[in-house]
Amino acid sequence: MRLSFFGGAGTVTGSKYLVEHAGRSLLVDCGLFQGYKQLRLRNWERPPFNPRRLDAVVLTHAHLDHSGYLPVLIREGYRGPIYATEATCELLAIMLLDSGRLQEEEAECANRHGYSKHHPARPLYTEDDARRTLKQLHALPLHRSAELVNGMHVQLRSAGHILGAASVEIVADGQTLVCSGDLGRPHDPIMVAPEPVEQADYLLLESTYGNRRHPQQDTEQVLADIINRTVLRRGIVMVPSFAVGRAQLLLYHLYRMKKTGLIPDLPVYLNSPMANDVTALYQRFGDQHRLSREDCHGMCQVAEYVRSVAESKRLENQRNPAVIIAGSGMATGGRILHHLHALAPDPHNTILLSGFQAGGTRGALIAGGAETVRIHGVDVPIRAEVAALENLSAHADADEILQWLGSFRRPPKHTYIVHGEPDAADCLRRRVATELGWSVSVAEHRQRVALTAQGPLEEVDAETLAEEDLPPPLP
Repeated sequence: MRLSFFGGAGTVTGSKYLVEHAGRSLLVDCGLFQGYKQLRLRNWERPPFNPRRLDAVVLTHAHLDHSGYLPVLIREGYRGPIYATEATCELLAIMLLDSGRLQEEEAECANRHGYSKHHPARPLYTEDDARRTLKQLHALPLHRSAELVNGMHVQLRSAGHILGAASVEIVADGQTLVCSGDLGRPHDPIMVAPEPVEQADYLLLESTYGNRRHPQQDTEQVLADIINRTVLRRGIVMVPSFAVGRAQLLLYHLYRMKKTGLIPDLPVYLNSPMANDVTALYQRFGDQHRLSREDCHGMCQVAEYVRSVAESKRLENQRNPAVIIAGSGMATGGRILHHLHALAPDPHNTILLSGFQAGGTRGALIAGGAETVRIHGVDVPIRAEVAALENLSAHADADEILQWLGSFRRPPKHTYIVHGEPDAADCLRRRVATELGWSVSVAEHRQRVALTAQGPLEEVDAETLAEEDLPPPLP
């Protein structure tokens, strides 16, 4: 096998790992780059491989940093199957359409108000592009090995994290490559623990939280303190939230806190049509999480679901204490931007950051104490209280990742650290090397290696692949 890193290497976004064997190719994940502008610009470059020559795609899960580039891949000529778990396929039917629609709306807004440097501003892809992508989805059951590409057998195992998330095992030419995907937490309140893996010749290991431990705190008590002091100010708690996973965990805690009297029975608004639809899937896929039927029902009923734009705008005139949960988790887009524009200048209110904020995002700027953030071409003052609750993360922390690695019966020939900011990736590399004694390195963008029986062999940088193997530039 040969392995090339075209995303999720040196950064926590844009995951794309190309596996080649005997003239066939399989792409593991197809994510969007997010965060810093220089990363986001990669989304507009021509694909670093020829989509028309790709045989199959397999996804670890539905988050856009692992799946959001698919409509571009299809538009550029990929016509093969896209494999994922059934729950991931269901989530993609919600998330990709929403992503395309939001990009169209943001481009239209930029053109109407003239704040884009591009004339005209255009979306990376449209809702129609996303809809065409869905036709190529194929559900792949867990724990069932399938020859997705001639000579490559693939098997999925549950990774926890969110509904449908999986680790990917690829076996070819007697070598086994395991891609961890995003690993969940062993004691997550909602999701099951990631399944152990006993053997791999080569391992791609995510490192989102590779340089930290989640705080040992009573999540509901900390969250209650934030909400209650905002209520005393007669303010509103705004929560930028990922629609998949994070929003549902917040709803679960709010349901429990109301039930036990930790917080008053104040209104909770889930202002994300995508999150609304996703929440309903938890009742359908009850075998993939820990919740009882009663608790799952309570989680789904604790909030008022906001769907229309008119209903969303009315929330900005809310004068009584409330909690507003809206996309996106790092304040990069979605309806949370309108709420921040209207409510962040008011010191009575609170912005609650509920997890990891990638560098270059508005969420990271707010967490870093920025006095203003730019929203729709306007510098918006941040006078609201800013609070953070890192314990809501659906990612395993460094200790939990090491715990997962403990299930391996013997070390892989080599482990590549992926999907992490540089400091997080290097911290995890050091721990894997010193505490486990494994052969390990941090993957580099466009790095290309041969996975041999003797060990990895570095090959020509993927950027210098023959020009005829690459598609023409994007228009």
